[in-house]
Amino acid sequence: MSTGIVIIGSGFAARTLVKNIRKLDSGVPLTLIAGDSIDEYNKPDLSHVISEAQSADDLLRQSAGEFAEQFTLRLFPHTVITTIDAEAQMVKSVDKQWQYDKLVLATGAKAFVPPLPGCEHMLTLNSLQEYRACESRLRDAASVLIVGAGLIGCELAMDFRRTGKTVTLLDNAASILPSLMPPEVSSRLQHSLTSLGVRLLLSSRLQQLTASANGICAQLDDERRIEADVVIAATGLSPEVSLAQAAGVETRRGIVVNAALQTSNPQIYALGDCAEINGKVLPFLQPAQLSAITLAKNLLGNSAQLALPAMLVKVKTPLMPLHLAGETSRRDLNWQITTHPQGMVAKGLDADEKLRAFVVSEERMKEAFALLKVLAL
Repeated sequence: MSTGIVIIGSGFAARTLVKNIRKLDSGVPLTLIAGDSIDEYNKPDLSHVISEAQSADDLLRQSAGEFAEQFTLRLFPHTVITTIDAEAQMVKSVDKQWQYDKLVLATGAKAFVPPLPGCEHMLTLNSLQEYRACESRLRDAASVLIVGAGLIGCELAMDFRRTGKTVTLLDNAASILPSLMPPEVSSRLQHSLTSLGVRLLLSSRLQQLTASANGICAQLDDERRIEADVVIAATGLSPEVSLAQAAGVETRRGIVVNAALQTSNPQIYALGDCAEINGKVLPFLQPAQLSAITLAKNLLGNSAQLALPAMLVKVKTPLMPLHLAGETSRRDLNWQITTHPQGMVAKGLDADEKLRAFVVSEERMKEAFALLKVLAL
């Protein structure tokens, strides 16, 4: 008798996989296990909860019970898997165990918190659970320090500032979005943030955090001090790989998978923020969607290979949204930048004048799809 497919995780990747499996097969046994409530919400909305005055409950889209009924699966919320016995094809929690034919790790990624003195004072906003735990503190805070001027840090800075809060955005890089694009391309967004009143502290390193009478005191490496009501870590994500490692599955930065989304163990698969595809971790929606479509076919006995096209990454900074694609972090590209009141178009060309990357903003974002067609892969 088939014991079916067991999925660990309940985020976007896991839910998309369930929906794609059910499009192809209404009867295969499906079990989904996760440490949270398994209620559905849209994770990107967490970047805008403060300016939209939303509570955690406002973000809920579908309850776990409704999801289980709609897609005919067994759910085990608030359940932490402690062990994967790969030889016996079994996963275990403290008091339960589940046999599987095929196992999918959709364990996601956790927010990285810099390991510095006082790091326990930092909040993270990587899940609805985390937001629910601190929403009153965030709503009541008059001053906010955001550590990390990457994609999430910039989105949060603009969101908090739009509500009238005092916002400081700190990064040890010399420009914002340092891992995504060079300074000459990100400067328009940087100007937009400072015009809004966000205080930028670039080329600055946080040394430690201490509780103070006025909230939290942040000490920088140049002996400056910043007082804030709350401090938020927006310093990137760390794929959750511990279960895979304990099961003997190959990991590097993420859980290593092939084009079939299969790990080094043929009965175990991975997708979403925890998976490493072609040497890259891709914590974006489109790769997760395409991975889920491919994996659903393979779990049901077909043979499908994941092929990722050129994909858009969206920066959801409301006063100056951006779309980008390609190898925007390459430092050897020649950037051709045109700016207009309506927005910016930045094209990154290689030595052969081939388009390798682009960034478009505001009303010029509609040009992104035409540029995608000529982007060299």
